[in-house]
Amino acid sequence: MWRVKLHFVTVGEPKLPFAKSGWDEYYGRLGRYHKPRVTRVPNSTPDKEGAAILRATGTTPLVALDPRGRQMTSEELASFLDRLAVSGVGDLAFCVGGPDGLTNEVRGKAHTLWSLSNLTLPHDLAMIVLLEAVYRAATISANEPYHR
Repeated sequence: MWRVKLHFVTVGEPKLPFAKSGWDEYYGRLGRYHKPRVTRVPNSTPDKEGAAILRATGTTPLVALDPRGRQMTSEELASFLDRLAVSGVGDLAFCVGGPDGLTNEVRGKAHTLWSLSNLTLPHDLAMIVLLEAVYRAATISANEPYHR
């Protein structure tokens, strides 16, 4: 397993108590495997949110959560992250857009579009699912039993 700097960029932050707790739990767990950090951009218009996301991520390869993206199993996500790390990617950004989704500009500049599900997830829940999925992928890569 390769240690990567993971940058999570979200529009806003979890508002519901269970979502705050879930975010804190999985964000803390990720530190065992990777070097996570988070940037919260203000909820605004999609264009302003998109510009803020792109400023925050800079030249770091970006995985954008988007319903048009590819769905992956936990094992496929682990393999995807491992391949990026082995190829020399030391930093990777993930973004969760606002309620109106991501702009074409953000989608166009993303390294990968990833769909968490065919379901529409509330914003708070999408943030937790993102962290849990990345944490689960890390345990798979480390050959640990959490994912079973």
